[in-house]
Amino acid sequence: MTTPQNAPATPNTTSTRLPQGKMPELRVMPAPSDANVYGDVFGGWIMAQVDVAGSLPATRRANGRVATIAVNSFLFKQPVFVGDLLSFYADIVRVGNTSITVCVEVYAERNRLQADVVKVTEATLTYVATGPDRKPRQLPPLDSLISHQ
Repeated sequence: MTTPQNAPATPNTTSTRLPQGKMPELRVMPAPSDANVYGDVFGGWIMAQVDVAGSLPATRRANGRVATIAVNSFLFKQPVFVGDLLSFYADIVRVGNTSITVCVEVYAERNRLQADVVKVTEATLTYVATGPDRKPRQLPPLDSLISHQ
């Protein structure tokens, strides 16, 4: 396939859908202050939002405070623009004695149209449960969490 020489390059923006049957942990729309002069949202701002979204299921599983100890992987798949409505989906993928690893996927609804959805970011982060002294603590057993709900 060839394109005219003066045609603008278009990124691979294959439209997709928001994950069915799942609730996002976080939904946010970046503001102009979150972007450069061209309207591209800063990667660091996206990383901070991913960390917040990932910490939510980790906090629930830990039944308390958690701290980010590792960003295992982080991939920016598409740019994010001012005005995109971002949905952050987070799933626990591994639980250790004190640590919880979470996969976060971020989707953008472009131009405020749910019909135009692209996956923009995916990341895996590890959190550790901490006590009041901010030192690692043992995770509670799952059955104790279920009985308190």
